[in-house]
This record gives sequence, structure tokens and C-alpha cells, in this order.
Amino acid sequence: MNLKNKRFFIAFLFIVFCLFLSHSDLNAQAIPRISIGVDQATSPAEVANSLQILFLLTILSIAPSILILMTSFTRITIVLSFVRKALGTQPTPSNQILASIALFLTFFIMAPIFKDINDQALQPYLQGTLTHEEFYKEGIKPLRAFMLKQTRDKDLALILNASRLPKPNNADEITLPTLVSAFAISEIRIAFQMGFLIYLPFLMIDMITASILMSMGMMMLPPAMISAPLKVLLFILVDGWYLVVESLVKSFKF
Repeated sequence: MNLKNKRFFIAFLFIVFCLFLSHSDLNAQAIPRISIGVDQATSPAEVANSLQILFLLTILSIAPSILILMTSFTRITIVLSFVRKALGTQPTPSNQILASIALFLTFFIMAPIFKDINDQALQPYLQGTLTHEEFYKEGIKPLRAFMLKQTRDKDLALILNASRLPKPNNADEITLPTLVSAFAISEIRIAFQMGFLIYLPFLMIDMITASILMSMGMMMLPPAMISAPLKVLLFILVDGWYLVVESLVKSFKF
């Protein structure tokens, strides 16, 4: 079938399809229409429901930032990235796998905190015993306590001095942006410390392999080609993933 016949055949099928639609019952069927608009409220309850929906959408929009900067996710992600870099097996495990492992480990570590938020804030709020402001105050308390335990006094003092705010008399007077900033700095510091300790033995394997190859006159052979299987073998023999996950879980203070 040449090009001219193909075009004629396609045009014929299109005309037949249009004729079929014009004589079928599809046109008689009602097609749903979705519309979003703003109407005038008839009662205070409708206004309250609208505000609740708006509040929920606001929480969902900042949920990624809350997950990254106010939980254990940052430390876990950085340490797992150091492990992959030290092994020299990039891109294995992939970024998706590392992010998934970090996400579920975060849920596991933060489970007691989330339970306290649910018991002290979410359930009373859904039952109508807490207002929006009370829900926020009660819900943030477990997260504040968790972040304070992980934050160094030195990092907290740095952010307080940089903010030029009056010195708080107690931990409850520390503003949330100040606490989150100090917590993020402390998490990165601890993650880099753990990453250095993980990186050190694999660096020694690279140096020993490079020295042996140079002494044998095999300078054209990349040391990484020989050291990579040795590092993977060492990581398997010492049950590396078990040790890394165990160290991560135990590194958080509760």
C-alpha cells in the first residue's frame, strides 16, 4: 500500500468514526462537569470547614520541608550517600533506593514522635476539643523536644546570636525557625562525622591497592578497578548494611 492509499484509508476511517458518533447514543448521555469556585457562605460552620481545608492544604504544601529539616531524614540520607561513595559502586544503589531506605527508616525512627502528635494533637483536634492554635501548639511539642535533644548548644547559640533576638529564658521560648536552623546544622555535622568514619577504612584499601600496583610497575592499571571488588567484599564480610543502620538508629537521642 503506497502513501496515497494509506492517506485515503485513514481519512475514510476518520469519516466512518465521526458518522458513528453522530448516530450513537453517546451524545444523549450526560457528561460530568467539574467546576471550582467561591460561593457565599450561609453559616459560620461552612466558613470553618473552608478554613480547615485551607489549613490542611497549607500543611501538605510544606510537608516535604518538614520531612527533610525536622526529622531524621537529613542525617540518614547523607550517611547512606557516604556509604555509596566510599564503596565506589555508583550508581548502585540508585538514588531512588537510597531515598526510599532513608524515608522508611525515618518513619521507623520518628514513629514514637508521630504517635505523640497523633494522641496529643491530631485526635483531640478531629474530635473538636482543640482549636487550630491549640492543635499547632500541642502538635509541635513532640517535634520540638526531639530536635532539642539532637541539637548542640553551640549550634543553637550561633543561630540565636545571628538572629539578634532577646535571649530566651528557657527552651519553650526558642522560636521554631531558630530551632530548625540549629537542628539542621547539627544533623549535617553528625552525618559528616559518621560519613568520615565510614569512609576511612575504604580509603585505606584504595591507598594499599595503589601502593601495591605501583610497586609492581602496573601504573597504567586504575587502582579503582582492583580496589572496588575488595571494598565490596570487606563490606559484605563485616555485614556493613547492618552496622550502618544500627549506628544510624542508635545515634538519635530520645
